[in-house]
Amino acid sequence: MAPTPNEPADGNETDRILELEEEVDQLKAAVVSHAVVDQAIGMVVALGRVAPHQGWAVLKDVSQHTNIKLRQVAELILIWGRDGEMPAEIRVELEEALERYGPTQIPGSPQE
Repeated sequence: MAPTPNEPADGNETDRILELEEEVDQLKAAVVSHAVVDQAIGMVVALGRVAPHQGWAVLKDVSQHTNIKLRQVAELILIWGRDGEMPAEIRVELEEALERYGPTQIPGSPQE
């Protein structure tokens, strides 16, 4: 029988509620993180003239070569887009990654 709203839940129900609350918090954080990464990919795609899958690869490469978590790299790229500031280490790795993956040919532009 389920407890009424004023009755305390037993230990198992309390544990399950805490687990679910933690899972909800983790999902909220994942959604925010995903949005940050997607925005950074968009910036890399637009500014580096690479395809979206290459934008993802660029972020991943920068993260791996700098030993900085991908989300933090994405945040630094967004800050760069907003304020024009980027740590030198990230800038160098970003430039090198863009050289490896792009730029792609813009549709309708003359071939080089």
